[in-house]
Amino acid sequence: MAADCEAWLNANPVEIGDLSDSFVSGEEDNGGFIIANKNINNEINGNWVASSSNSIHEARLKAKAKRRLRKNSSRDSGRGDSLSDNGDVVRGTSVAPTSPKSKLLDRKSRLGKGRGLPKKGGAGGKGVWGRSGEVYEPEAVDERDPNYDEDQENCVYETVVPPLDERDFEKTVTPIVQEYFEHGDTNEVAELLAELNLGPMRSVVPSLAVALALEAKASHRELTSRLLADLCGPVLSHGDMEKSFDKLLRELPDLVLDTPGAAQLVGQFIARAVSDQILSKTYIEGYKGKVDCEYARAALDRAAVLLKMSMGGLRIDSQWGTGGGQQPVIQLIKEMNLLLKEYILSGDSKEAERCLRDLEVPHFHHEFAYEAIVMVLESNGEKTFKMVLQLLKSLSMSSIITVDQMRRVWCHLGYQRVYMDIAEINIDVPRAYFILEQFVDKSFSMGIIDVKLRDLCPCRGRKRYVSEGDGGVVKLESY
Repeated sequence: MAADCEAWLNANPVEIGDLSDSFVSGEEDNGGFIIANKNINNEINGNWVASSSNSIHEARLKAKAKRRLRKNSSRDSGRGDSLSDNGDVVRGTSVAPTSPKSKLLDRKSRLGKGRGLPKKGGAGGKGVWGRSGEVYEPEAVDERDPNYDEDQENCVYETVVPPLDERDFEKTVTPIVQEYFEHGDTNEVAELLAELNLGPMRSVVPSLAVALALEAKASHRELTSRLLADLCGPVLSHGDMEKSFDKLLRELPDLVLDTPGAAQLVGQFIARAVSDQILSKTYIEGYKGKVDCEYARAALDRAAVLLKMSMGGLRIDSQWGTGGGQQPVIQLIKEMNLLLKEYILSGDSKEAERCLRDLEVPHFHHEFAYEAIVMVLESNGEKTFKMVLQLLKSLSMSSIITVDQMRRVWCHLGYQRVYMDIAEINIDVPRAYFILEQFVDKSFSMGIIDVKLRDLCPCRGRKRYVSEGDGGVVKLESY
């Protein structure tokens, strides 16, 4: 059998080139390879001849290199590389791309056209309107445009603010008035109201401000009266003011439910408005015999009485008083001294707390403690001593002054101010040091002050006679 195979091979020699081209790189048909007829003789009983195994391996490597070259040839259409029969790469041969997939993914020009410049001169791209720094001129109107409208050429566009309705009015104006109670600048309120389109709700602004002031403090009512005087003219008219106060008189039964003294307070607002020339002098007379509501009659009567008293010298412009930090220091000291004297006579600590709260000066409460301690030092009996201790204790337990405020404001300022002035007070009150020590010890035992403030209490220098061995010299010591 072996002798027959050698004889057959000698008669039909195998060529490597034919084997590589026929077996490895043959044409494809339905997923398989078609082998040339001339290479069928190289197979015996379905097996390749063993002597040509090395040649078959080399043919496979060459076919693999050719396949790689075909894939890369699509990227360089002008120049192509090929493999020679010996497996060497030959440059410069034109090889047409055979892979349709590579053609779709290649975005470069096949013809090599173009100047290499960016598109649209660098002004293109997604989301770009033009070159940086380019100024566009107004476009000319094309009269042949089907959407052309001759009436739009002379149009003037303006920002239109819709008028406020009743619900939006309260939500918008109420924060403005409440913020005004904090800063007190009427010009800012006028500017904010001028930006709004109040429309028919313009006459409701004064009534809303007064309704908010009824539930606030006396200082806020004074600010409201000043606001109405400054708004009348630039923002609101006299007719708007009269309509607003008419609305207040009609709503008095509802206002009294929240503020029991609303009738008297509205009467004071009316008298102040007449005094500031916001309302006419005949405004009150126009209601005579036309009012059925008892609260409205009480308000008008209160306003009429105040206006008559103003003719006798009463100043209506100060009827609300000047509350808070707007009061001068001398006036605050007088108010606190009167408050303490009234408390010593009446003994009503609740009334004293209310009066101190109405002053609206929490930053000045140390002056109250100072004046109270000085009053104790200048008094002769035990009554003032005990009553002032009870008042300070009740104030420390109430919500007017917290424990932290008592420690920081009253003690560190009120008590320390007495410690610093005790030498001058002792000139007029010889027993000031002794009384102060007792008062400080009682304050500490009642929990009004802490131990640190008690230890800071000054003591008077005492005379001590030494023994006869010292020559009878008098030494001054303080302990």
